[in-house]
Amino acid sequence: MATPAANVDVFPSEIQDRLSAFDDSLTHVEATLKPLLDTPLNEMHEKLTPLDKAKTDLIAAYAVNSLFWIYLNVKGENPKEHPVKQELDRIRSYMNKVKDIQDKEKAPKLDKSAAKRFMKSALWQAAQAQTQKTLEEASDEPIATTSKEPELKRQKIDTSTPKVKHKKKKGAKK
Repeated sequence: MATPAANVDVFPSEIQDRLSAFDDSLTHVEATLKPLLDTPLNEMHEKLTPLDKAKTDLIAAYAVNSLFWIYLNVKGENPKEHPVKQELDRIRSYMNKVKDIQDKEKAPKLDKSAAKRFMKSALWQAAQAQTQKTLEEASDEPIATTSKEPELKRQKIDTSTPKVKHKKKKGAKK
């Protein structure tokens, strides 16, 4: 039986370079997937958040289907006409959905209580400025203030119902 070194001499140099690069790539893939393959799936899922679980499962499915794509290429079949193409597209669409979910989590969120405080403050300042302007126009001279913000003078408003005085008709008895 021939040794592996003897078989290497049979291939042309450009194929030897490609085979060497392919072997290096497979070694890299094995090293990358080793932690995933060494840990039982149940243990791994216990430690992960639901989003991380989805990402892990999608990466594993994509890796397996990509390796099958490579297998079809090496075998001489066109993988674009094989159902593995649709499977890879489906997995990519799920990966995009997971990415959208991650982006939504990272997006800034509205602090409703802070927004209410901003609006209340802005409306109060606008109302106070309008009141100040109205008072200045009414007196034709500026009102002196002692603080940074103009002092708002409150007027007592009579909210009771107005009393109507009725005139007595002539000839009416009490």
